[in-house]
Amino acid sequence: MWPEWINYFQDLEQRPAERLALLVGGLLFFWILEGAIPLFQLPYQRGKLKHAGINFVFTIIHLIIHTLLAILIVALSDWCNQQSFGLVYWSNAGIGLTILIGVLALDFSSWLVHWVMHQQKFLWRFHIIHHSDQKVDVTTGLRHHPGDSLLRGIFFLLLIFFSGAPMYSVMIYQTLVVIATAFTHANISLPATVDRFLSWILISPNMHKVHHHWKQPYTDSNYGAVFSVWDRVFGTFRFLDAKSIQYGIDRDYPKEKDEDLVNLLKSPFQKQTN
Repeated sequence: MWPEWINYFQDLEQRPAERLALLVGGLLFFWILEGAIPLFQLPYQRGKLKHAGINFVFTIIHLIIHTLLAILIVALSDWCNQQSFGLVYWSNAGIGLTILIGVLALDFSSWLVHWVMHQQKFLWRFHIIHHSDQKVDVTTGLRHHPGDSLLRGIFFLLLIFFSGAPMYSVMIYQTLVVIATAFTHANISLPATVDRFLSWILISPNMHKVHHHWKQPYTDSNYGAVFSVWDRVFGTFRFLDAKSIQYGIDRDYPKEKDEDLVNLLKSPFQKQTN
């Protein structure tokens, strides 16, 4: 008999209202916190609400895509269970180790797809929409072009396949990543010592803000979603003082277009400049 909290996560996928409440609750919490302890006074062109509106459109599209992909996620996880296929079954893992394997495998999928999108020029065309936001705040977290969202889903499925992660492990990770995405993008100022301490285990706000710095090599660093282990193991960790961070990108995208919704959607299919 599974513990009650495992049962909660096992069928959380079937309760979209609760999942949406977690997402909205996290956004609201860090939205309020941004006003109390901002890292930067962001130069919103048309106000914070209009900036959020653009990013929320991408958030809704992202959620629709991943809601549809959830059908495949559940089917694949159930297939792994029925066939005893994947690392959690090959290692005869108990509940605790199963959660650990599943969470780390899915977090690696987040790191890996992110790294790939930065290395492949065609895929970068889709991911650049995320980096084009020059007012990084809590709403930036799910500002992903539909092509970006779809690719993330594919890598997510691949790591479920290899790990055999059961649904409770999948949903524990998805809950963690929703909270972490809001936390790491939020325009909040933590004491430097606290942020550095967190970054030894988790992706901290300042660590991820380095990834949004406008200039190389910082843009191509700190790819992690929840845990910082992958960036440290694969040598993609970079440190930059928060006061030196400037958002945006130094190539490929006109800065004045970062809140033009139609242009953002069309951008990957247009001729790119170097």
